[in-house]
Parts: sequence; structure tokens; C-alpha cells
Amino acid sequence: MKKNIADFIEVLKRNELISELHVNDDIKHEIICSLTDNSRESVKGTMFVCKGSHFKSEYLKDAITRGAVCYITDQKELIDETKPCILVHDIRKTMGILGNFYYEDAWKAMKVIGITGTKGKSTTAYFLKSIIDNYSVSIGEKPAGILSSIENFDGEVFEESHLTTPEPLRLHWHFNNMRKNGIRYCIMEVSSQALKYGRVAGIEFDIGCFLNIGEDHISDIEHRDFRDYFISKSMILDSSKQVLLSDTVDFDEIGVDISKYGDRISIFGSDEKDDFQVTDITKKSDGFDFKLRYLGETKTYSICLGGTFNVYNAAAAVAAAKKLGIPDINIFDGLSSAKASGRMELFADRGKDITVIVDYAHNKLSFQKLFESVKEEYPGKKIVSVFGCPGGKAFARRKDLGEIAGEYSDLVVITEEDHGEEDLHKICTEILTHASGRKAHCLIIEDREEAIQKAVSYYSSDAVVLLTGKGRETRQKRGTEYIETLSDVDIVENLLISMR
Repeated sequence: MKKNIADFIEVLKRNELISELHVNDDIKHEIICSLTDNSRESVKGTMFVCKGSHFKSEYLKDAITRGAVCYITDQKELIDETKPCILVHDIRKTMGILGNFYYEDAWKAMKVIGITGTKGKSTTAYFLKSIIDNYSVSIGEKPAGILSSIENFDGEVFEESHLTTPEPLRLHWHFNNMRKNGIRYCIMEVSSQALKYGRVAGIEFDIGCFLNIGEDHISDIEHRDFRDYFISKSMILDSSKQVLLSDTVDFDEIGVDISKYGDRISIFGSDEKDDFQVTDITKKSDGFDFKLRYLGETKTYSICLGGTFNVYNAAAAVAAAKKLGIPDINIFDGLSSAKASGRMELFADRGKDITVIVDYAHNKLSFQKLFESVKEEYPGKKIVSVFGCPGGKAFARRKDLGEIAGEYSDLVVITEEDHGEEDLHKICTEILTHASGRKAHCLIIEDREEAIQKAVSYYSSDAVVLLTGKGRETRQKRGTEYIETLSDVDIVENLLISMR
């Protein structure tokens, strides 16, 4: 169904979002052939959305030059009476509603599984994708789509990701691509910001998975306090047909009675009362075996990934697959072959004297679990950690990560990690104040490649080097731009080759 400017106006009126309308009647029937918030994607017939704290009037001029016929903004100063314009009072809500409207509820054409939590979202998503892909191949169907903090795949586009959950217009565009390509399952990470600010508004998840909760993203521009963060995460309960909930998440902390959700909620964890109970975790050379009890039946599963905490991410993926009705043979085969790009990836020199672990761990909860696991799995080894903190957000991480790394490590190397518009040296120095004075010797090396080289070569043997935060990402955010760089994996592989 083709849509014109009048259709957009009607939807916005119905949702009481219009503050001012600057569109003449003679243009209201102009057909809209594109909806975007990226001026470089504008073509003839585009409806352009002006959004973002860094939005500049030049972007609007560029969009109009490229062919945009109408634009939507919440900034009164951008109104140009010579150009068709719709002024709204909530640009975030507008984007969610229009994305869904323009692509005609594309998400309804597939099973959508939303995964939230402070840590483990990506790993759980890739465990589940491997399971679903194993099943899909067996019945001659397309692999699952995925929208994650690592990468996005929608049947047409395979790209590195910059956001845990895409902005609404991009999100619904991905859904539409999946629908066009006959994808039956979409697995997506759902951030607290996406829930709080309506990026996923109007979407009903077939399964919502809540993995864990820990303090993170607390700042003036994200969540004012832990309660706000927790409440935002818990919004996934109201947006899901079925919910998988970790037994570690205590809703009493925010005064939410989950009994009102009745049998929509299934609990997973290690307690014998849980619907899905993990037992008998056994370490093996390349991962873990574990048992999972469900509906009185206990089965054994395997993962080829380090970190005891990943057993519980795997349990969540198995639970989701069970709820989706996927046969157990596909669950077992898919899970046992699953790999999560940039998650607990192990590398070693020829003599296996130095082990390097590349992992995306980047907040207090993931750091704590990672260091505890490494301490347990590599007893007696020296621990070297390399990490940084992002600029302009999650300021508490500088203290949290500094303290944890300083306590567990023998050497801490503080470096760049998407400092954005904030001064890199200032961020590193703040981390240093919390890491120093503990067990570890601490260094600041701002160049990430140089920092990794120092970390890997510091001890000649019996050491584990943890490279956290960036994984296989190939860009660093410097200022407002993303600059191409080598990934941590690329740097490590090059180093180990040169050491042979």
C-alpha cells in the first residue's frame, strides 16, 4: 500500500503528536517512497526525520537537496515556511509509531525473541541463533535474523552494529527486509534505553528473556538511578507473550509483583523450584557440559565456550528454543556448535605459555563474572587486563571496572574504548585512580594496539591476558565519528604470528 503525506499526518494526529502543521493541501497527496533519519539516504519522495542531540541544520538541507519532500522535527527553530514540515512534541515516540506504520507491522511476519539483561545478551542471542539455524537448515528454511550489539543480519544486510538495539526507523527497516526474505525468526538484543525511550514500542515479543540485572548506565543522560534502570528493563515483561526470567532477578527491589503475569513467566537458574533448572556443570577442555531439567525430564547439553556464567546464558537459549517448539536434537547440535563472535574467544602462543581471552565484557557485572571465572579456570596464572571506558555515559564504570581489575589483575593496562567527545586521557586517569593502590601494577597506554602489544609481551609465561570491551569491533568512536581500526582479535592474531 502506497502512503502519502496525508497518511503520515493522520497517524500522527491519531497519536496526538502534532504540535504544528506546515503542509499545504496541494502537497498532502504526494507519495512517500522512503522514510529515513539519515540525510545521505534521502531520495526523491523521502519523508525525513530530524532527530538526535547532534542534529545540525546542514543535515536537513542535505536531505532536501537529495529529494526529501517533507520533514518531521521537534525543534521549532528548524521550521522553514517554504518547505513542508510537521512539528511534533516527542520525536522518539514519533519514530517508533511511524516506523511501524510505514513498514506495516513487518515484525508480525516472524517469531521475535527479545533478550535483555545487564550482561550476556549477545552470547545468549548467538546460542539461540545457532540452535534455530540448525533447525531451519534441517527443514529447508532461512537462518534466523539477528539484531545485536555485535552485528545485524536481516537476509539482505550483514553489518557491524553500533547500537544494542537499532533506532526505530532502522529497526523496522530490518524487520521488513526479514519479511521480504522469508525469515521466520528474529532474535534481538533489547537495551534498557530501547525500552525506556520507545524504540521497541508497539512490538510484541513472542518470547522476552530477562537474563540478569546489575548497576550500569547510571548517568544524567541515561538512567538517573538503579531503580530507573531496573524499571526500564522490566518493561519487556509487558511487551512479551511469554517471559523467561532468571532466578537472580529480584523484582521485590522495585516493588513489582510478577505473580500478576501468571503462567506467562517461566524461571530458569540453579534452584530446584525453577521451571528450567541447571545442574551438574562439568568443565571440559573447550567449554562445559551441563544438565537441564524441564517438565520432569533432565537432558545433558554442551557448550564450546569458557566462563561458567555462559552455562546460564546457554540455559536461557535452550529454554527459549523449548518454548518455540524446536526439537531437542536441533537444540543439542545447535548449542554444541555455537560460537559467539568476540565472546570468550581464546588464543595462545605456540607453547601455550600465554593465553589471550577476547571478550566484550564492559560493565560491573560482566567484569566481576569474567574475572571470577578466569581465576577459577586458570589457577596460579598471572592476570593481565586491558580495557577502557566509553566517553559521555555510564560514568560509574570507571570506578567499578577500575576497582575490579585492580583487585584481580597483576597488571592493568588502561586504554582507548570509544571515548567519543570526551578527553581520552581524562577517562584513563579517572579509571587509574580506582585501579591503583590495589594488587595490580597499572599503566596508561592510550593507543589500543600498543596497549595490547605491551600486555601480551609483559610476562614470558604463565599468564592470561584479558582484552575486554571491543571484541571483534573494527571501529573506535572518536568525536562524533567512527574511525576504522584493527579489532582486538586482529591485533592478537598478528602478534601471535610474529611471536612464532
